[in-house]
Amino acid sequence: MAEGEFTARIAPGIASLPQAQWDALEGHGNPFMSHAFLSALEDSGSVGEGTGWQPLPLVIEDAQGQLLAAMPSYAKSHSQGEYVFDHAWADAWHRAGGDYYPKLQIAAPFTPATGPRLLLSGPQFGVPLLRAAEQLCLQSELSSAHATFVETSQHPFFEDAGWLRREDIQFHWTNRDFASFDDFLGVLASRKRKAIRKERKAAQEGVRIAALSGDDIRPEHWDAFWLFYQDTGARKWGAPYLTRAAFDLFGERMGEQILLLLAFEDDRPIAGALNFIGSDALYGRYWGCLVDKPFLHFELCYYQAIDAAIERGLKRVEAGAQGGHKLARGYEPVATTSMHYIADPGFRRAVAEYLEQERRGVAMDRLQLGDRTPFRKG
Repeated sequence: MAEGEFTARIAPGIASLPQAQWDALEGHGNPFMSHAFLSALEDSGSVGEGTGWQPLPLVIEDAQGQLLAAMPSYAKSHSQGEYVFDHAWADAWHRAGGDYYPKLQIAAPFTPATGPRLLLSGPQFGVPLLRAAEQLCLQSELSSAHATFVETSQHPFFEDAGWLRREDIQFHWTNRDFASFDDFLGVLASRKRKAIRKERKAAQEGVRIAALSGDDIRPEHWDAFWLFYQDTGARKWGAPYLTRAAFDLFGERMGEQILLLLAFEDDRPIAGALNFIGSDALYGRYWGCLVDKPFLHFELCYYQAIDAAIERGLKRVEAGAQGGHKLARGYEPVATTSMHYIADPGFRRAVAEYLEQERRGVAMDRLQLGDRTPFRKG
């Protein structure tokens, strides 16, 4: 395609772009890259004015205005809600007399789940889209651009563009064609198998667990979950990232891609876990509770998720960021990747040296964690 036949521009928001065209580009079945999810964040006020997440989606269009490529990107005035920590970079930049913020974040906001970050009608648009992001940084005086939780198939685009690679570790559960939860337990060491059964029995005692999706999720269920979410958000982040309206919009726009697990005690909801359903994975996103019941967190967030993945024939469960306690419950260490463009040459060199050392340490940690999985040896 000749250069004059397409143009790159910044759209005012993802909600302003045609949903059908956006979702056709996404094409991976990743719920967090869908127009429904990203526009719900905008329309609910979870991103936008006053949040530090200003939508700046980059798109490439043909002469008729048809989307050829797109990138969910945001001008950030802080580093909250990203789960790839660059506070040390910001401190170093400020000590050197520069302004690290604003920066450009290419991500699904508040979502540490791996997926596509470049939505492409063809591979020829991958590097041009990244060059457009670099130009945006230079023209708008943004210090840097950061694409977080990038799926493996898209790494070559960033590498060809010369972006820096950073790695970390998450814990995912892999479905090895299990027919049931007991089938999964059968591949674990005896001691771990007994421990999980004991935890599940204790968590379920006196509790009724409801698995809700689509129209079965009613406003009172979201009201209950909002209380759980606020409690967790206040303890972890200081303030919740999502507004109450976001949950209503998730339910309205993508209810069939949601699995809401609620625990009831005497018909009173006491805890909940919110999952999103992808084409090949179940994504655990938010959890909260109003009472402290032993092992209920593990039951709702990990074991019920495994049950659901087996039932739906999904390949894996991604249970969010961090959490070494997931290891003993059958979740294995996997690498996650982010890609970074640093505009200043001197700072770029310093970050590149740091990342090379960090990657070696992360690789060693992943090997050591892999030796501690609960699966039977030999």
